[in-house]
Amino acid sequence: MDIMDLNEAILGRRAVRQYTAQAVDDKTIGALIDAAIQAPSAVNQQSWKFTVLRDQALLDRLSRQAKAHLLATMDGGPHREHFNSMLKDEDFHIFYHAPVLILISTADEGPWVVEDCALAAENMMLAAHALGLGSCWIGFAQDYLNTAEGKQLLGLPATGVSVAPIIVGHPKAPTPPVPRKSADIRWIG
Repeated sequence: MDIMDLNEAILGRRAVRQYTAQAVDDKTIGALIDAAIQAPSAVNQQSWKFTVLRDQALLDRLSRQAKAHLLATMDGGPHREHFNSMLKDEDFHIFYHAPVLILISTADEGPWVVEDCALAAENMMLAAHALGLGSCWIGFAQDYLNTAEGKQLLGLPATGVSVAPIIVGHPKAPTPPVPRKSADIRWIG
């Protein structure tokens, strides 16, 4: 198997929202988590925890409950109307029927635990792409997974923080690139 160049992985990774029903095996999930834990962490605390969900009935339930939670709590904003129409659609599944959700969370408190988990998530998503898999960070799930009800449903500690709900699976088709804005750079000195 050829090893993907780092720049190829960075430039080729996409948020994938269409998956086949093909399962992702334990060995591959383990490889993704191994890549995640290679991320840097503040004071080398490595406070991340990983919850792997493959139970489609539970993912369906989480999708319904997260959608209801968002509809009840979402404030105004530039995307409110668009999000409302998506969330009210009974056929919209926030996890896009991906075969696996890997939740990166932390049970620890600290000033940089969220950033640590985000760094682990990026490693995981790059590794997924390098293995020919698709991934997507599901922001719609974050608020609900940080409620008492969401934490209880997944057996997470009450004091923990759910940071990065990452879906992973085999893409149905290639995802085209999204145009990027030019970097806004300020040079000093």
